[in-house]
Amino acid sequence: MQRSHYSACMQPARKPAAVTTIAPMNTIKPTLQGQSPDSAGPAAGEALAAHPGPGHIRSFVHRRSHITPGQKEALDSLMPLWALPYRAAVLEFDKVFGRHAATILEIGFGMGETTEKIATTRSGDNFLGVEVFNAGVGALLKRIEACGLQNIRIIQHDAVEVVRDMIAPDSLAGIHIYFPDPWPKSRHHKRRLIQPPFIDLLASRLAPGGYIHCATDWENYAQQMLAVLGAEPRLKNSCEGYAPRPDFRPQTKFETRGLRLGHGVWDLIFTRKEKP
Repeated sequence: MQRSHYSACMQPARKPAAVTTIAPMNTIKPTLQGQSPDSAGPAAGEALAAHPGPGHIRSFVHRRSHITPGQKEALDSLMPLWALPYRAAVLEFDKVFGRHAATILEIGFGMGETTEKIATTRSGDNFLGVEVFNAGVGALLKRIEACGLQNIRIIQHDAVEVVRDMIAPDSLAGIHIYFPDPWPKSRHHKRRLIQPPFIDLLASRLAPGGYIHCATDWENYAQQMLAVLGAEPRLKNSCEGYAPRPDFRPQTKFETRGLRLGHGVWDLIFTRKEKP
């Protein structure tokens, strides 16, 4: 795969919207899968009316993939502890996480390495990870258990439907979308996750001052991300073009190897404009 060199903006990006812990961990009893269903908010049982609709094009394809015995065991034993079932009802983050804190949504966390590192470093924030593949969910569950992390919850479901039906407007402090499938063939670009309807939906779920951080190693997709995010009227770019990789996003082994070979990685950080 041919990649271009990393391109950063000429001036440092402004610091992403600040997120602040308001209360210590475990001040509120968490509500998880298998427990009382009242973790849903006032609109429990009702889907939020927002685009994209039920007929959206999915950005993933279910494939038969290898799953290790350890990942399968984690799925069997740890899902009830750290995962939430999908349902068309708005989550109450305070009940889900057992505390009142800023919540970051991560879409497509892969094998969970980056999620674990960020959640460990930013222990004062909540992280809601959405992933569809069993191997990745099992891997992150193992990481949660091994590290004793309390600030991660998982939903194994289509991210568009989760955001549309389970996330309240103006409720997220941040959104992370790292290295989504680039769908490189032109005829498959319609399957890319970063599309105007979805960014419109994500922007509506961000609190004013909240941020959306995307990263990709595919230049053409980076250009599309920049265009789509830049066209969303509720968002503003934190940088003139692409942003330097922020300290809170760890550099993966794959990324390090690619950069050493001259491949490019592009970060974009946009923030939700304050309401008038």
